[in-house]
Amino acid sequence: MSAHANTLTPARPGSAFSLRTVRGALALDALVTGGNGLAYLAFSGPLGELLGAGRTTLVDVGLFLLGYALAVGALAARRRPPVFGVRTVIDLNLAWVVLSLVAMELWLEPTTAGFVWIPAQAATVALFAVLQFTALRRQAREQG
Repeated sequence: MSAHANTLTPARPGSAFSLRTVRGALALDALVTGGNGLAYLAFSGPLGELLGAGRTTLVDVGLFLLGYALAVGALAARRRPPVFGVRTVIDLNLAWVVLSLVAMELWLEPTTAGFVWIPAQAATVALFAVLQFTALRRQAREQG
């Protein structure tokens, strides 16, 4: 077993942020999540009305998403993101998917746009989890 059994080796120079790498999948997640969080904060009133989620809810979600994006971005910036950290991001992304759909049905009163947006956002986050999981497995195989 190598000295770095709990870390991932970086991709070849120039390809570290390819979507095929853990760092690339994490970076994409951080960028999209951060952009979403900023939009929720900057346009919480109009988006809250459009989606039927409410201004306060979007401010709270926007703040959470910005913090999460910063944490995921910090992980992506590491030369060798720790496996535990990457698995935690994958698990949190999957939890977000489930909670988004549950919230839509139990707590929120979404508009038609909300009924489209919430599952679309959940599907996007599920895709991040799949990209991250696939890249994690690929890099583990390459480490042998």
